[in-house]
Amino acid sequence: MNAADIIFPNIGLKLQNISPVAFSIFGIEVYWYGVIIGLGVIAGLYAAMSLAKRSGQDPSVYVDFLMYALIFAIIGARLYYVLFTWEDYKDNLLGIFNTRQGGLAIYGGVIAAVITLIVFTRKRKLKFGLLADTAAPGLILGQAIGRWGNFINMEAFGDYTNNLLAMMLKKSEVKYIPVQVLDKIQTVEGVEYLQVHPTFLYESLWNLGVFIFLFLYYKRKKFNGEIFTLYILGYALGRVWIEGIRTDQLLISGTSIPISQLIAALSIVISLIYLIYMRRKVK
Repeated sequence: MNAADIIFPNIGLKLQNISPVAFSIFGIEVYWYGVIIGLGVIAGLYAAMSLAKRSGQDPSVYVDFLMYALIFAIIGARLYYVLFTWEDYKDNLLGIFNTRQGGLAIYGGVIAAVITLIVFTRKRKLKFGLLADTAAPGLILGQAIGRWGNFINMEAFGDYTNNLLAMMLKKSEVKYIPVQVLDKIQTVEGVEYLQVHPTFLYESLWNLGVFIFLFLYYKRKKFNGEIFTLYILGYALGRVWIEGIRTDQLLISGTSIPISQLIAALSIVISLIYLIYMRRKVK
């Protein structure tokens, strides 16, 4: 019997035959990462269209926006990643265009999607705040689903832990082994494993909770832009602590500061100030 690829030792769960490849079409491999991201996009669009119907908007507007947002979000996510890992690409510029091996950063995608929405609403003469509110719950639902692509790829994990949700990854299947866990490698039935925080799971569950809150709170919002601001706040509150235990952080050049953790911290401060200001203004 083959050794398990992933083990959750403290809940007695063992998973075998974990492959990043979902299937092949005419000899071209289709990765689970892309399939899962696609499912997240579909679920997010469905959530946005559902809220649009409830609030008397035209749901087809969100289909139109998605066509643009997908393209620019992927470009933004890739540029963000390359910018903070430039040493890996400066001598291999063609590698920038190879996204099949991963290398997409969600904050870059979100920033690009927001810029796209600003342009889209101005061209269509629509209210940015209203569309952002309606799209935000779907966005974080898509993020919650998309994180499971990291699980299949055995990436985006944290430092060593032995908590209830501790996850053991087969060393031979992990592409990137951080130095922080080298002295914590364990052997189970002759196979070496890394035991780490499943940060993908933490973020997925956190995002799912934020989605449920935003979706239910939508009809109670006090001003256009409130749901979007709460999305920024809710996502950042989770990301600021989860990023702190990840071992594959993107750092600001010449420092030990994770850029995503810094952006999350600034997002918390700015969104809180804006929410307080707008609520007082509405009153």
